[in-house]
Amino acid sequence: MAARAIFLFGLAAAGQAAPSMKDFHRTCQGEKTTPEQLHFNYAGDRGMTISWNTKAKLEFPAVRYGRDRWLDQIAFSEVSVTYPTSTTYSNHVFIDGLEPDTEYSFSVLCADENDHHRFKTSIAPGNPRPYTFAFIGDLGTMGPLGLADYGQEDALSPGEITTMQSLGQFKNQFEFVWHDGDLAYADDWLKEERNGFLPNTTTEGGAAVYEAILNAFYNEMAQNITMDRPYMVGPGNHEANCDNGGSGPYTDSICMEGQTNFTGFRNHFRMPSAQSGGLENFWFSWDSGLVHYIQFNTETDFPDAPDLPGGSGEENAGPFAPNGTQIEWLKRDLASVDRKKTPWIIVAGHRPWYVDDSKCDSCQTAFEPLLLEYGVDIALFGHKHFYERMTPIANNTPDSKGLNNPSAPWYIVNGAAGHYEGLSSVDTPYENYTVKAIDTVYGWSRFTVHNCTHITQDFIASANGTVLDSATLYKNHDGCKF
Repeated sequence: MAARAIFLFGLAAAGQAAPSMKDFHRTCQGEKTTPEQLHFNYAGDRGMTISWNTKAKLEFPAVRYGRDRWLDQIAFSEVSVTYPTSTTYSNHVFIDGLEPDTEYSFSVLCADENDHHRFKTSIAPGNPRPYTFAFIGDLGTMGPLGLADYGQEDALSPGEITTMQSLGQFKNQFEFVWHDGDLAYADDWLKEERNGFLPNTTTEGGAAVYEAILNAFYNEMAQNITMDRPYMVGPGNHEANCDNGGSGPYTDSICMEGQTNFTGFRNHFRMPSAQSGGLENFWFSWDSGLVHYIQFNTETDFPDAPDLPGGSGEENAGPFAPNGTQIEWLKRDLASVDRKKTPWIIVAGHRPWYVDDSKCDSCQTAFEPLLLEYGVDIALFGHKHFYERMTPIANNTPDSKGLNNPSAPWYIVNGAAGHYEGLSSVDTPYENYTVKAIDTVYGWSRFTVHNCTHITQDFIASANGTVLDSATLYKNHDGCKF
């Protein structure tokens, strides 16, 4: 059910007094309804979805918000959802009718009276204001349930700044974070248990550990970044079930109901699919300034998708829509872009097909023709646990123009954010399209949209904030005036 917005000092309908936050607070139950795991995301040009978790179901999740500290408006919904094995409920409230590129203060139901946060709405399409965003892939929980300073081949150094912490340190420099799949790595619980990293865990108790890792990750992310910046996410293979691809003699058959078929991922987020004609958190798009952004799904819902039942990923997930739905949506979405308003198109999918490692050939067959047909500028990926920057490529052939007004998309892989499994080595010798590869450092990508002709990507080392790689793409977009 869509959220409803009302004015605290007005009327909800003719002759009917608007409920106050006190009316909603009567449903609070102390610790059971204390908010945690706070995050929010863009929802159309003038919308924002506020999400948080509670241990008990909320009858009417509600958010107070406003342009100033008085928070004189309320939005509420009936969306408080859970699933078998989850220890929390995910609450989602959609707020519409906001001003673009504008800061608002807000507070969620059952929070402390002075527990206020702020969000800033998306930049209006066509607004030439320069801005920056962060891009990450393959980020898991830190500490005793994930990436720590002990027990792993690529363990952190004692006191090392993690990618989560680095994003928090740099948050005032960017508008939003885009996480292109593989969140939390809760499905690594069995691998951690079998490796002795979780010595008190048993296979029989794995369902509880899986949920504990998810909760730890989302709380860590909230503390560092997601309660301060919009958090856009896409699907990766590690969201599919409780035992990614099988561990030792085990398969996804050990997973309890609720820990298969992307269930936690589908409950925890509400990406802007409703506003863009997409599907849940699997494929959707949004605009910000001079850029049209598209998240697509490399896991399911296209021919020979790796996570489908019988697929190479052994995830037994999906499909989530009738055959051909995702590809038809992507084609319509690309065709509908007003390149005079948003000359740039940046897309992201989890599994890459250009990379110095195993490639997703079925992904290339399904998606690359559309990226070429509609002149996509940049294509971003994760999945591989390293950073690799390619030259623009079309049909396996490097574009001779390089970054100087190429016709082909610029491909970048960055799955180096960090998680229990650590980093992976880039295969050598490099492919003829590889320009830069880094496989010894955890990090994230910073994109700066300068204007309608130039975008810069920097690879930031999380440990010390240094720029280890930087490159700028120039495109001569038709009708560019900014």
